Amino acid sequence: MEDLVIRDAEVVDGSGADSYRADVVLDGGRIVRIVKEAAAAGCQRPGATRELDAEGLVLSPGFIDMHAHSDLALLRDPDHSAKAAQGVTLEVLGQDGLSYAPVDDRTLQEVRRAITGWNGYGDDVDFDWRDVGGYLDRLDRGIAVNAAYLVPQGTVRALVVGWEDREATPAELDRMRRLVAQGLEQGAVGMSSGLTYTPGMYAEEAELTELCRVVASYGGYYCPHHRSYGAGALEAYAEMVALAREADCPLHLAHATMNFGVNEGRAPDLLALLDRALAAGADITLDTYPYTPGCTTLAALLPSWASEGGPKEILARLADPATAARIRHDLEVTGSDGCHGVPVDWDTVEISGVADPAFGDFVGRTVREAAGLRGESCWATARHLLVRDRLGTTVLQHVGHEENVRAIMRHRAHTGGSDGILRGSKPHPRAYGTFPRYLGHYVRELGVLTLEECVAHLTSRPAARLRLPDRGLVREGYRADLVLFDPETVAPGATFAEPRALPSGIPYVLVDGRFVIEDGRRTDVLAGRAVRRTPV
Repeated sequence: MEDLVIRDAEVVDGSGADSYRADVVLDGGRIVRIVKEAAAAGCQRPGATRELDAEGLVLSPGFIDMHAHSDLALLRDPDHSAKAAQGVTLEVLGQDGLSYAPVDDRTLQEVRRAITGWNGYGDDVDFDWRDVGGYLDRLDRGIAVNAAYLVPQGTVRALVVGWEDREATPAELDRMRRLVAQGLEQGAVGMSSGLTYTPGMYAEEAELTELCRVVASYGGYYCPHHRSYGAGALEAYAEMVALAREADCPLHLAHATMNFGVNEGRAPDLLALLDRALAAGADITLDTYPYTPGCTTLAALLPSWASEGGPKEILARLADPATAARIRHDLEVTGSDGCHGVPVDWDTVEISGVADPAFGDFVGRTVREAAGLRGESCWATARHLLVRDRLGTTVLQHVGHEENVRAIMRHRAHTGGSDGILRGSKPHPRAYGTFPRYLGHYVRELGVLTLEECVAHLTSRPAARLRLPDRGLVREGYRADLVLFDPETVAPGATFAEPRALPSGIPYVLVDGRFVIEDGRRTDVLAGRAVRRTPV
Protein backbone atom coordinates (compact mmCIF):
# COMPACT_ATOMS: atom_id res chain seq x y z
CA MET A 1 0.00 0.00 0.00
CA GLU A 2 1.16 3.54 -0.73
CA ASP A 3 1.54 6.08 2.07
CA LEU A 4 -1.30 8.47 1.28
CA VAL A 5 -4.03 9.09 -1.27
CA ILE A 6 -5.48 12.59 -1.54
CA ARG A 7 -9.00 12.09 -2.88
CA ASP A 8 -11.14 14.36 -5.03
CA ALA A 9 -8.72 17.30 -5.08
CA GLU A 10 -9.03 20.09 -7.62
CA VAL A 11 -5.50 19.90 -8.98
CA VAL A 12 -3.84 23.13 -10.11
CA ASP A 13 -0.65 21.50 -11.23
CA GLY A 14 1.64 24.53 -11.52
CA SER A 15 1.96 24.46 -15.32
CA GLY A 16 -0.61 27.18 -15.92
CA ALA A 17 -3.00 24.66 -17.52
CA ASP A 18 -6.65 24.37 -16.49
CA SER A 19 -7.34 22.58 -13.23
CA TYR A 20 -8.71 19.05 -13.07
CA ARG A 21 -10.22 16.76 -10.45
CA ALA A 22 -8.13 13.78 -9.38
CA ASP A 23 -6.94 11.36 -6.74
CA VAL A 24 -3.23 11.87 -6.07
CA VAL A 25 -1.22 9.04 -4.52
CA LEU A 26 2.00 9.62 -2.55
CA ASP A 27 4.65 7.14 -1.48
CA GLY A 28 8.21 7.50 -0.29
CA GLY A 29 8.08 11.28 -0.46
CA ARG A 30 7.02 11.39 -4.12
CA ILE A 31 3.88 11.54 -6.23
CA VAL A 32 3.49 8.03 -7.59
CA ARG A 33 0.06 8.15 -9.26
CA ILE A 34 -2.44 10.73 -10.47
CA VAL A 35 -5.86 9.30 -11.36
CA LYS A 36 -8.03 11.87 -13.07
CA GLU A 37 -11.76 11.71 -12.46
CA ALA A 38 -12.58 10.79 -16.06
CA ALA A 39 -9.93 8.08 -16.13
CA ALA A 40 -11.14 6.68 -12.81
CA ALA A 41 -14.77 6.32 -13.90
CA GLY A 42 -15.83 2.71 -13.52
CA CYS A 43 -12.41 1.71 -12.20
CA GLN A 44 -11.31 0.75 -8.74
CA ARG A 45 -9.94 3.85 -7.03
CA PRO A 46 -6.40 3.76 -5.64
CA GLY A 47 -5.94 2.81 -2.02
CA ALA A 48 -3.30 3.74 0.51
CA THR A 49 -2.40 3.41 4.16
CA ARG A 50 -4.09 6.75 4.75
CA GLU A 51 -6.76 8.69 2.85
CA LEU A 52 -7.38 12.43 2.89
CA ASP A 53 -10.69 13.79 1.61
CA ALA A 54 -9.81 16.96 -0.32
CA GLU A 55 -13.33 17.83 -1.47
CA GLY A 56 -13.50 21.61 -1.97
CA LEU A 57 -9.73 22.05 -1.76
CA VAL A 58 -7.17 22.91 -4.41
CA LEU A 59 -4.04 20.77 -4.50
CA SER A 60 -1.00 22.54 -5.89
CA PRO A 61 2.77 22.26 -5.68
CA GLY A 62 4.25 23.83 -2.56
CA PHE A 63 5.10 27.50 -2.94
CA ILE A 64 8.70 28.59 -3.48
CA ASP A 65 9.76 31.79 -1.72
CA MET A 66 12.37 33.18 -4.08
CA HIS A 67 13.55 35.86 -1.64
CA ALA A 68 13.68 34.84 2.00
CA HIS A 69 15.63 36.07 5.02
CA SER A 70 15.21 32.94 7.14
CA ASP A 71 18.94 32.16 7.22
CA LEU A 72 18.97 31.93 11.02
CA ALA A 73 15.23 31.60 11.67
CA LEU A 74 15.21 28.09 10.17
CA LEU A 75 17.88 27.08 12.69
CA ARG A 76 16.53 28.81 15.79
CA ASP A 77 12.81 28.21 15.24
CA PRO A 78 11.90 24.60 14.39
CA ASP A 79 8.22 25.59 14.16
CA HIS A 80 8.73 28.23 11.43
CA SER A 81 4.98 28.62 10.97
CA ALA A 82 5.64 32.03 9.42
CA LYS A 83 6.40 30.21 6.18
CA ALA A 84 5.05 26.69 6.64
CA ALA A 85 1.52 27.94 7.33
CA GLN A 86 1.57 29.91 4.04
CA GLY A 87 2.20 26.76 2.03
CA VAL A 88 5.86 27.56 1.45
CA THR A 89 7.86 24.36 1.02
CA LEU A 90 11.13 25.91 -0.23
CA GLU A 91 12.90 29.17 0.58
CA VAL A 92 15.90 30.73 -1.17
CA LEU A 93 18.36 32.15 1.36
CA GLY A 94 21.62 34.11 1.17
CA GLN A 95 19.88 37.16 -0.25
CA ASP A 96 20.98 40.74 -0.87
CA GLY A 97 24.67 39.88 -0.81
CA LEU A 98 24.94 39.30 2.94
CA SER A 99 24.71 36.03 4.83
CA TYR A 100 26.76 33.71 7.01
CA ALA A 101 28.87 31.68 4.55
CA PRO A 102 31.59 31.72 3.37
CA VAL A 103 33.23 33.47 6.35
CA ASP A 104 36.17 33.33 8.68
CA ASP A 105 35.93 34.18 12.38
CA ARG A 106 36.44 37.92 11.77
CA THR A 107 33.98 38.21 8.90
CA LEU A 108 31.34 36.18 10.70
CA GLN A 109 31.23 38.64 13.58
CA GLU A 110 31.15 41.60 11.19
CA VAL A 111 28.31 40.15 9.15
CA ARG A 112 26.35 39.22 12.26
CA ARG A 113 26.55 42.84 13.39
CA ALA A 114 25.82 44.26 9.92
CA ILE A 115 22.55 42.33 9.46
CA THR A 116 21.35 42.17 13.04
CA GLY A 117 18.25 44.00 11.85
CA TRP A 118 17.44 41.18 9.41
CA ASN A 119 18.12 38.10 11.50
CA GLY A 120 19.12 39.15 15.01
CA TYR A 121 22.69 38.83 16.20
CA GLY A 122 22.34 35.07 16.56
CA ASP A 123 23.29 34.54 20.20
CA ASP A 124 20.92 31.58 20.15
CA VAL A 125 22.58 29.94 17.12
CA ASP A 126 25.62 27.66 17.12
CA PHE A 127 27.70 28.95 14.20
CA ASP A 128 29.47 25.64 13.69
CA TRP A 129 30.19 26.22 9.97
CA ARG A 130 32.37 28.58 7.95
CA ASP A 131 31.79 27.58 4.33
CA VAL A 132 28.68 27.12 2.18
CA GLY A 133 28.84 23.33 2.39
CA GLY A 134 28.97 23.48 6.17
CA TYR A 135 25.91 25.73 6.30
CA LEU A 136 23.95 23.43 3.98
CA ASP A 137 24.99 20.45 6.09
CA ARG A 138 23.65 22.29 9.13
CA LEU A 139 20.29 22.72 7.36
CA ASP A 140 20.30 19.01 6.56
CA ARG A 141 19.96 18.16 10.24
CA GLY A 142 16.26 18.96 9.84
CA ILE A 143 14.31 22.16 9.24
CA ALA A 144 10.65 23.01 8.79
CA VAL A 145 10.80 23.59 5.03
CA ASN A 146 13.41 23.11 2.33
CA ALA A 147 16.03 25.77 1.64
CA ALA A 148 18.38 26.71 -1.21
CA TYR A 149 21.28 29.13 -0.85
CA LEU A 150 22.89 31.91 -2.89
CA VAL A 151 26.57 32.77 -2.39
CA PRO A 152 26.40 36.33 -0.97
CA GLN A 153 28.77 38.56 -2.95
CA GLY A 154 29.01 41.18 -0.20
CA THR A 155 30.11 38.57 2.32
CA VAL A 156 32.68 37.25 -0.15
CA ARG A 157 34.00 40.80 -0.65
CA ALA A 158 34.13 41.38 3.10
CA LEU A 159 36.15 38.20 3.51
CA VAL A 160 38.66 39.06 0.77
CA VAL A 161 38.77 42.86 0.43
CA GLY A 162 37.18 44.03 3.67
CA TRP A 163 34.58 46.77 4.05
CA GLU A 164 36.55 49.48 2.24
CA ASP A 165 35.40 51.39 -0.82
CA ARG A 166 38.14 50.45 -3.25
CA GLU A 167 38.78 48.36 -6.32
CA ALA A 168 39.80 44.75 -5.72
CA THR A 169 43.33 43.85 -6.74
CA PRO A 170 43.80 41.12 -9.37
CA ALA A 171 44.82 38.68 -6.63
CA GLU A 172 41.75 39.57 -4.56
CA LEU A 173 39.44 39.19 -7.55
CA ASP A 174 40.96 35.80 -8.26
CA ARG A 175 40.33 34.71 -4.67
CA MET A 176 36.73 35.94 -4.85
CA ARG A 177 36.25 33.90 -8.02
CA ARG A 178 37.53 30.81 -6.22
CA LEU A 179 35.23 31.39 -3.24
CA VAL A 180 32.18 31.80 -5.48
CA ALA A 181 33.16 28.65 -7.38
CA GLN A 182 33.64 26.75 -4.15
CA GLY A 183 30.21 27.81 -2.90
CA LEU A 184 28.57 26.63 -6.10
CA GLU A 185 30.51 23.36 -6.02
CA GLN A 186 29.23 22.84 -2.48
CA GLY A 187 25.61 23.29 -3.57
CA ALA A 188 24.70 26.99 -3.82
CA VAL A 189 22.25 27.73 -6.65
CA GLY A 190 23.75 31.08 -7.61
CA MET A 191 25.07 34.37 -6.26
CA SER A 192 23.31 37.37 -4.74
CA SER A 193 24.38 40.99 -4.38
CA GLY A 194 23.18 43.89 -2.28
CA LEU A 195 24.32 46.88 -4.29
CA THR A 196 22.93 49.44 -1.87
CA TYR A 197 24.50 47.60 1.10
CA THR A 198 28.12 47.65 2.20
CA PRO A 199 30.48 46.21 1.20
CA GLY A 200 28.81 44.73 -1.90
CA MET A 201 27.96 48.20 -3.21
CA TYR A 202 31.67 48.96 -3.64
CA ALA A 203 32.06 46.40 -6.42
CA GLU A 204 32.31 47.93 -9.87
CA GLU A 205 30.53 46.44 -12.86
CA ALA A 206 33.69 44.73 -14.15
CA GLU A 207 34.19 42.91 -10.83
CA LEU A 208 30.59 41.74 -10.74
CA THR A 209 30.81 40.58 -14.35
CA GLU A 210 33.82 38.40 -13.59
CA LEU A 211 32.04 36.78 -10.66
CA CYS A 212 28.93 36.24 -12.79
CA ARG A 213 31.04 34.41 -15.37
CA VAL A 214 31.92 31.92 -12.63
CA VAL A 215 28.25 31.60 -11.64
CA ALA A 216 27.26 30.94 -15.24
CA SER A 217 29.93 28.27 -15.68
CA TYR A 218 28.27 26.25 -12.90
CA GLY A 219 24.73 26.68 -14.20
CA GLY A 220 23.75 29.11 -11.45
CA TYR A 221 22.00 32.48 -11.64
CA TYR A 222 22.74 36.01 -10.46
CA CYS A 223 20.27 37.63 -8.05
CA PRO A 224 21.07 41.31 -7.49
CA HIS A 225 19.44 43.82 -5.22
CA HIS A 226 20.52 46.48 -7.68
CA ARG A 227 21.93 49.95 -7.10
CA SER A 228 18.69 51.93 -6.89
CA TYR A 229 14.97 51.35 -6.50
CA GLY A 230 14.34 55.11 -6.52
CA ALA A 231 15.73 57.97 -8.57
CA GLY A 232 18.02 55.74 -10.64
CA ALA A 233 15.88 52.62 -10.77
CA LEU A 234 15.61 52.13 -14.53
CA GLU A 235 19.31 52.79 -15.00
CA ALA A 236 20.08 50.29 -12.24
CA TYR A 237 17.90 47.62 -13.85
CA ALA A 238 19.54 48.30 -17.21
CA GLU A 239 23.00 47.92 -15.64
CA MET A 240 22.10 44.48 -14.29
CA VAL A 241 20.61 43.34 -17.59
CA ALA A 242 23.69 44.47 -19.52
CA LEU A 243 26.04 42.92 -16.95
CA ALA A 244 24.30 39.56 -17.01
CA ARG A 245 24.25 39.52 -20.81
CA GLU A 246 27.97 40.34 -20.92
CA ALA A 247 28.69 37.46 -18.53
CA ASP A 248 26.16 35.18 -20.28
CA CYS A 249 24.65 34.56 -16.85
CA PRO A 250 20.96 33.99 -16.04
CA LEU A 251 19.54 36.95 -14.14
CA HIS A 252 16.91 37.03 -11.40
CA LEU A 253 15.97 40.52 -10.24
CA ALA A 254 15.31 40.64 -6.50
CA HIS A 255 12.13 42.33 -5.21
CA ALA A 256 11.73 44.04 -8.58
CA THR A 257 9.70 47.04 -7.48
CA MET A 258 9.40 50.59 -8.78
CA ASN A 259 9.18 52.58 -5.56
CA PHE A 260 9.30 56.21 -4.38
CA GLY A 261 7.37 59.12 -5.88
CA VAL A 262 9.71 59.46 -8.85
CA ASN A 263 8.61 56.04 -10.15
CA GLU A 264 4.84 56.29 -9.81
CA GLY A 265 3.27 54.75 -12.91
CA ARG A 266 6.64 53.72 -14.40
CA ALA A 267 6.30 49.94 -14.20
CA PRO A 268 5.60 49.79 -17.97
CA ASP A 269 9.03 51.34 -18.57
CA LEU A 270 10.69 48.56 -16.55
CA LEU A 271 8.67 45.84 -18.26
CA ALA A 272 9.49 47.24 -21.71
CA LEU A 273 13.20 47.10 -20.79
CA LEU A 274 12.84 43.47 -19.74
CA ASP A 275 10.78 42.53 -22.79
CA ARG A 276 13.44 43.94 -25.12
CA ALA A 277 16.12 41.93 -23.35
CA LEU A 278 14.03 38.75 -23.35
CA ALA A 279 13.29 39.15 -27.05
CA ALA A 280 17.03 39.45 -27.65
CA GLY A 281 17.65 36.14 -25.91
CA ALA A 282 18.38 37.16 -22.30
CA ASP A 283 17.46 34.73 -19.52
CA ILE A 284 15.66 36.91 -16.96
CA THR A 285 13.22 36.32 -14.14
CA LEU A 286 12.20 38.47 -11.18
CA ASP A 287 10.33 38.29 -7.91
CA THR A 288 8.03 40.65 -6.04
CA TYR A 289 5.99 40.75 -2.87
CA PRO A 290 2.29 41.73 -3.10
CA TYR A 291 2.46 44.87 -0.94
CA THR A 292 3.40 48.50 -1.51
CA PRO A 293 5.69 49.30 1.50
CA GLY A 294 9.27 48.07 1.61
CA CYS A 295 11.30 46.94 4.59
CA THR A 296 14.97 47.33 5.47
CA THR A 297 17.21 48.46 8.29
CA LEU A 298 17.50 52.07 9.38
CA ALA A 299 21.26 51.85 8.81
CA ALA A 300 20.69 50.87 5.18
CA LEU A 301 19.46 54.40 4.44
CA LEU A 302 22.86 55.90 5.21
CA PRO A 303 25.11 57.09 2.37
CA SER A 304 27.69 54.56 1.25
CA TRP A 305 30.63 56.72 2.29
CA ALA A 306 29.28 56.70 5.86
CA SER A 307 29.12 52.91 5.84
CA GLU A 308 32.62 52.26 4.57
CA GLY A 309 34.67 50.10 6.91
CA GLY A 310 31.75 48.23 8.42
CA PRO A 311 29.59 48.57 11.54
CA LYS A 312 32.33 49.84 13.85
CA GLU A 313 33.21 52.70 11.50
CA ILE A 314 29.55 53.58 10.95
CA LEU A 315 29.03 54.03 14.68
CA ALA A 316 32.20 56.11 14.97
CA ARG A 317 31.03 58.48 12.22
CA LEU A 318 27.60 58.84 13.80
CA ALA A 319 29.24 59.72 17.13
CA ASP A 320 31.20 62.59 15.56
CA PRO A 321 29.00 65.73 15.36
CA ALA A 322 30.55 67.14 12.18
CA THR A 323 30.38 63.84 10.32
CA ALA A 324 26.85 63.23 11.57
CA ALA A 325 25.81 66.63 10.19
CA ARG A 326 27.21 65.65 6.79
CA ILE A 327 25.28 62.36 6.92
CA ARG A 328 22.11 64.29 7.74
CA HIS A 329 22.59 66.58 4.75
CA ASP A 330 22.99 63.61 2.42
CA LEU A 331 19.90 61.94 3.84
CA GLU A 332 17.55 64.90 4.03
CA VAL A 333 18.75 67.21 1.25
CA THR A 334 20.87 65.46 -1.37
CA GLY A 335 19.29 62.02 -1.28
CA SER A 336 21.76 59.34 -0.20
CA ASP A 337 22.52 56.31 -2.33
CA GLY A 338 21.42 54.19 0.64
CA CYS A 339 17.98 55.78 0.27
CA HIS A 340 18.04 55.20 -3.49
CA GLY A 341 18.94 58.77 -4.40
CA VAL A 342 15.76 60.22 -2.90
CA PRO A 343 15.78 62.63 0.08
CA VAL A 344 14.34 60.72 3.02
CA ASP A 345 10.78 61.51 4.07
CA TRP A 346 10.69 60.65 7.76
CA ASP A 347 6.88 60.47 7.63
CA THR A 348 7.20 57.34 5.47
CA VAL A 349 9.81 55.58 7.66
CA GLU A 350 8.08 53.46 10.30
CA ILE A 351 10.11 51.75 13.03
CA SER A 352 9.21 48.07 12.87
CA GLY A 353 11.73 46.47 15.21
CA VAL A 354 14.57 47.21 17.61
CA ALA A 355 17.40 45.08 18.94
CA ASP A 356 17.27 46.70 22.38
CA PRO A 357 13.88 46.32 24.13
CA ALA A 358 14.48 49.69 25.81
CA PHE A 359 13.38 51.31 22.55
CA GLY A 360 10.19 49.27 22.26
CA ASP A 361 7.99 52.38 22.59
CA PHE A 362 9.25 53.55 19.20
CA VAL A 363 8.00 50.46 17.38
CA GLY A 364 4.97 51.14 15.20
CA ARG A 365 5.71 54.87 15.03
CA THR A 366 7.22 56.81 12.18
CA VAL A 367 10.55 58.48 12.85
CA ARG A 368 8.73 61.80 12.86
CA GLU A 369 6.25 60.55 15.47
CA ALA A 370 9.07 59.19 17.61
CA ALA A 371 10.89 62.51 17.27
CA GLY A 372 7.76 64.28 18.49
CA LEU A 373 7.75 62.13 21.63
CA ARG A 374 11.36 63.08 22.27
CA GLY A 375 10.87 66.75 21.41
CA GLU A 376 13.68 66.85 18.85
CA SER A 377 14.37 66.71 15.12
CA CYS A 378 13.78 63.58 13.09
CA TRP A 379 17.49 63.25 12.41
CA ALA A 380 18.32 63.48 16.12
CA THR A 381 15.95 60.59 16.83
CA ALA A 382 17.22 58.53 13.89
CA ARG A 383 20.83 59.11 14.97
CA HIS A 384 19.96 58.22 18.57
CA LEU A 385 18.39 54.95 17.45
CA LEU A 386 21.24 54.04 15.12
CA VAL A 387 23.85 54.51 17.83
CA ARG A 388 22.03 53.23 20.90
CA ASP A 389 20.40 50.29 19.11
CA ARG A 390 23.76 49.37 17.57
CA LEU A 391 22.40 49.42 13.98
CA GLY A 392 19.76 46.81 14.89
CA THR A 393 16.69 48.92 14.05
CA THR A 394 14.41 47.75 11.22
CA VAL A 395 12.00 50.01 9.37
CA LEU A 396 9.13 49.93 6.92
CA GLN A 397 9.26 52.43 4.08
CA HIS A 398 5.81 53.41 2.82
CA VAL A 399 6.95 54.38 -0.67
CA GLY A 400 5.28 51.90 -3.07
CA HIS A 401 2.59 52.26 -5.74
CA GLU A 402 -0.24 49.78 -6.19
CA GLU A 403 -0.46 50.16 -9.97
CA ASN A 404 3.22 49.23 -10.26
CA VAL A 405 2.75 46.20 -8.00
CA ARG A 406 -0.10 44.87 -10.16
CA ALA A 407 1.60 45.53 -13.49
CA ILE A 408 4.82 43.76 -12.52
CA MET A 409 3.10 40.69 -11.06
CA ARG A 410 1.36 40.08 -14.39
CA HIS A 411 4.65 39.77 -16.28
CA ARG A 412 5.68 36.45 -17.81
CA ALA A 413 9.03 36.51 -15.95
CA HIS A 414 7.45 37.10 -12.54
CA THR A 415 7.76 34.85 -9.48
CA GLY A 416 6.82 35.36 -5.83
CA GLY A 417 9.16 36.29 -3.01
CA SER A 418 8.31 37.49 0.48
CA ASP A 419 11.53 39.38 1.32
CA GLY A 420 10.28 38.55 4.79
CA ILE A 421 12.25 39.83 7.78
CA LEU A 422 11.04 37.80 10.75
CA ARG A 423 12.65 39.85 13.53
CA GLY A 424 11.19 42.86 15.30
CA SER A 425 8.01 43.57 17.22
CA LYS A 426 6.09 44.68 14.12
CA PRO A 427 7.69 43.10 11.06
CA HIS A 428 6.33 43.68 7.59
CA PRO A 429 3.24 41.42 7.17
CA ARG A 430 4.73 40.04 3.95
CA ALA A 431 6.83 37.71 6.12
CA TYR A 432 3.63 35.90 7.21
CA GLY A 433 1.18 36.78 4.44
CA THR A 434 2.75 36.97 0.98
CA PHE A 435 1.46 33.74 -0.59
CA PRO A 436 -2.11 33.73 0.76
CA ARG A 437 -2.33 37.41 -0.21
CA TYR A 438 -1.51 36.54 -3.80
CA LEU A 439 -4.20 33.83 -3.80
CA GLY A 440 -6.85 35.69 -1.83
CA HIS A 441 -6.48 39.36 -2.70
CA TYR A 442 -4.97 39.38 -6.18
CA VAL A 443 -6.65 36.24 -7.55
CA ARG A 444 -10.03 35.88 -5.85
CA GLU A 445 -10.83 39.51 -4.99
CA LEU A 446 -9.20 41.51 -7.80
CA GLY A 447 -8.73 38.99 -10.61
CA VAL A 448 -5.30 40.38 -11.48
CA LEU A 449 -4.20 36.80 -12.15
CA THR A 450 -6.19 33.62 -12.67
CA LEU A 451 -5.67 30.92 -10.07
CA GLU A 452 -3.77 28.75 -12.55
CA GLU A 453 -1.53 31.66 -13.57
CA CYS A 454 -0.80 32.62 -9.99
CA VAL A 455 0.09 29.10 -8.90
CA ALA A 456 2.50 28.83 -11.84
CA HIS A 457 4.17 32.08 -10.74
CA LEU A 458 4.65 30.64 -7.24
CA THR A 459 5.72 27.10 -8.17
CA SER A 460 6.92 25.96 -11.60
CA ARG A 461 8.50 29.26 -12.63
CA PRO A 462 10.76 29.49 -9.59
CA ALA A 463 11.53 25.77 -9.80
CA ALA A 464 12.66 26.29 -13.39
CA ARG A 465 14.89 29.19 -12.35
CA LEU A 466 16.41 27.01 -9.62
CA ARG A 467 16.88 24.19 -12.17
CA LEU A 468 14.99 21.71 -10.00
CA PRO A 469 13.98 18.78 -12.19
CA ASP A 470 11.46 17.24 -9.80
CA ARG A 471 9.76 20.13 -8.02
CA GLY A 472 7.26 22.84 -8.89
CA LEU A 473 4.63 20.67 -10.60
CA VAL A 474 2.05 18.07 -9.59
CA ARG A 475 3.44 15.26 -11.73
CA GLU A 476 4.07 11.58 -11.25
CA GLY A 477 7.62 11.07 -10.03
CA TYR A 478 7.90 14.58 -8.59
CA ARG A 479 8.63 15.39 -4.97
CA ALA A 480 5.57 15.45 -2.76
CA ASP A 481 6.02 19.06 -1.65
CA LEU A 482 2.36 20.05 -1.80
CA VAL A 483 -0.21 22.46 -0.42
CA LEU A 484 -3.98 22.10 -0.11
CA PHE A 485 -5.97 25.32 0.19
CA ASP A 486 -9.56 26.52 -0.03
CA PRO A 487 -9.73 28.99 -2.95
CA GLU A 488 -12.85 30.59 -1.44
CA THR A 489 -11.35 31.40 1.95
CA VAL A 490 -7.56 31.51 1.60
CA ALA A 491 -6.34 34.84 2.96
CA PRO A 492 -3.49 36.29 4.98
CA GLY A 493 -4.09 36.85 8.65
CA ALA A 494 -1.12 39.18 8.87
CA THR A 495 -1.78 42.91 8.74
CA PHE A 496 0.38 45.93 9.50
CA ALA A 497 -1.34 46.09 12.90
CA GLU A 498 -1.04 42.32 13.58
CA PRO A 499 1.86 41.23 11.37
CA ARG A 500 2.38 37.77 12.88
CA ALA A 501 -1.18 36.46 12.48
CA LEU A 502 -1.26 33.20 10.53
CA PRO A 503 -3.26 32.78 7.32
CA SER A 504 -6.61 31.06 6.90
CA GLY A 505 -7.76 28.58 4.29
CA ILE A 506 -4.56 26.49 4.09
CA PRO A 507 -5.32 23.33 6.11
CA TYR A 508 -2.60 21.03 4.74
CA VAL A 509 1.03 21.45 3.72
CA LEU A 510 3.34 18.55 2.95
CA VAL A 511 7.12 18.53 2.65
CA ASP A 512 8.61 15.36 1.21
CA GLY A 513 5.22 13.68 1.58
CA ARG A 514 4.96 14.45 5.32
CA PHE A 515 2.49 16.84 6.90
CA VAL A 516 4.08 19.96 8.31
CA ILE A 517 0.62 21.59 8.51
CA GLU A 518 -2.28 19.26 9.27
CA ASP A 519 -5.85 20.39 9.92
CA GLY A 520 -4.50 23.93 9.99
CA ARG A 521 -1.98 23.27 12.76
CA ARG A 522 1.79 22.92 12.72
CA THR A 523 3.00 19.38 13.37
CA ASP A 524 6.39 18.53 14.84
CA VAL A 525 7.70 17.26 11.48
CA LEU A 526 11.08 18.62 10.30
CA ALA A 527 11.14 17.23 6.77
CA GLY A 528 12.99 20.13 5.18
CA ARG A 529 16.55 19.82 3.90
CA ALA A 530 19.06 21.82 1.89
CA VAL A 531 18.27 21.79 -1.82
CA ARG A 532 21.59 21.84 -3.63
CA ARG A 533 22.39 23.04 -7.13
CA THR A 534 21.80 20.50 -9.85
CA PRO A 535 25.16 19.90 -11.60
CA VAL A 536 25.38 21.14 -15.18
